[in-house]
Amino acid sequence: MLSVILPAYNEAENIKRAAKRTGDVLKEAGIEYELVYVNDGSTDETESEIESLADTDSHVRYVMFSRNFGKEAAISAGLAHSKGDCVAVMDCDLQHPPETLPRMYKLWEEGYEVVEGVKSSRGKESVAHKAFAGFFYGIMSKAMGMDMRDASDFKLLDRRAVEAVLSFPEYHSFFRALSSFVGFKKTKVDFEVQEREAGKSKWSLKALFFYAMDNIMEFSAVPMHIVTFTGIITFIFAIALGIQTLIRYFDGTAAEGFTTVIILLLFLGSILMISLGIIGMYISKIYDEVKHRPRYIISKCS
Repeated sequence: MLSVILPAYNEAENIKRAAKRTGDVLKEAGIEYELVYVNDGSTDETESEIESLADTDSHVRYVMFSRNFGKEAAISAGLAHSKGDCVAVMDCDLQHPPETLPRMYKLWEEGYEVVEGVKSSRGKESVAHKAFAGFFYGIMSKAMGMDMRDASDFKLLDRRAVEAVLSFPEYHSFFRALSSFVGFKKTKVDFEVQEREAGKSKWSLKALFFYAMDNIMEFSAVPMHIVTFTGIITFIFAIALGIQTLIRYFDGTAAEGFTTVIILLLFLGSILMISLGIIGMYISKIYDEVKHRPRYIISKCS
């Protein structure tokens, strides 16, 4: 059986659309399936739409969060409550085309344990969005030693891979990275990002920035290395400037340099504040981990 995890946050208009289209595709392919909706504390009619659908469709199950815990928590809950021999994660706004699922399932039958959906096109994203995504996945690829430039949440995992992902105990998780990190036999399937059929995207550029920063720090120490590298460069610059200042002092050609001093103070102050901010974010992550709070709280499930 194939379990399809569908995280949902304020997607009331897409709940039944996603179930019908996905169900039609899987029934036509002769694949036994279940749809597991995870309502991530939606404030619209998403919860009632899911419950109504579950009452009329025996393939539909659900997990309802007590509040919004974020997409990563929703994916984690869906994986934990799935019953299938293999599990696919898919956006319920249908930007991940359900028509790709039979191809993924066939590759799983051939023995592949992680089938990655790779974007052949990113749809109608803004230039800024594409540039930022490229920068983020470039850093993640270098940090992990794996190519994540075309990574997405659209994946199919064998049950063994699912259990491996769920075995990681950290409070903050990053599904795209963890599903690559666990290993197993992998392959890829190309897909084109579809336009939303209804509703609006919940991802602003600001939200994407903080999502990216959180996940970089969750899975990589690169920002800390940048702090160290910047400190070394600044130290070398300070030595060179100090030598020049001493030479001019002994030559009797030293200028007052008030402007230079102000610029240097501002420059060094900025580096220090940015460095403290990065260190503070890592300390915040550690603080979240040591509290051992649950990733999510379930109000009801089926």
